[in-house]
Amino acid sequence: MVEAICNKITLKIRKEMPEIDDERAEVINYGLQLIIGESPKFLILFFIAYIFQVPILSVLALLITMPYRLVSGGVHLKTHIGCILATSIFYIGNAFLSKTIVLTQNVKIIITLVIWIFSLLMIKLYAPADTEAVPILRKKERKIKQNLSYVIMTITLAISLLIKDTIIANLFLFGVLLQTIAITRFMYKITNNKYGHEIYEQQEN
Repeated sequence: MVEAICNKITLKIRKEMPEIDDERAEVINYGLQLIIGESPKFLILFFIAYIFQVPILSVLALLITMPYRLVSGGVHLKTHIGCILATSIFYIGNAFLSKTIVLTQNVKIIITLVIWIFSLLMIKLYAPADTEAVPILRKKERKIKQNLSYVIMTITLAISLLIKDTIIANLFLFGVLLQTIAITRFMYKITNNKYGHEIYEQQEN
């Protein structure tokens, strides 16, 4: 049903904007499916977070992580149930970690440095981590998103050091760690995902 609605909207957009080619139309359609299809999932996420008494922190975790995720990419679960479970673990898990763990300033600086170095390496290797559904093939686009990943990740970690509220600071810190893990080949393997650009390159060869 969601797919049919998105197809109709995409078709209407193409009629009004003939300059949109097949590739751009596919991206638009995928974006529409994310917006329309994911909305119920986020409502379920909020409900689960409410049950575990961390609704606001979970929403903050989502908002804090989103800029980094938008440019660095990451795994996507292929079933609705899997997606709901993964999203809940990702954001509600961050909220729980942030609420539970208390770090001294010196320890936080060391952990932040380790996460920063780890993230630099993973971004260099994998970002932007695309998918089979929406591969990122243009080299210029990949380079821009990779550079933005470096910048946003570093800014997010810097903010975690500057914020005095321990819980909020942890949301920034653990958000970067979890999102960086989400782009790694290890996570792609255990979630049965594949990097879209690698599949395209294999087909070309």
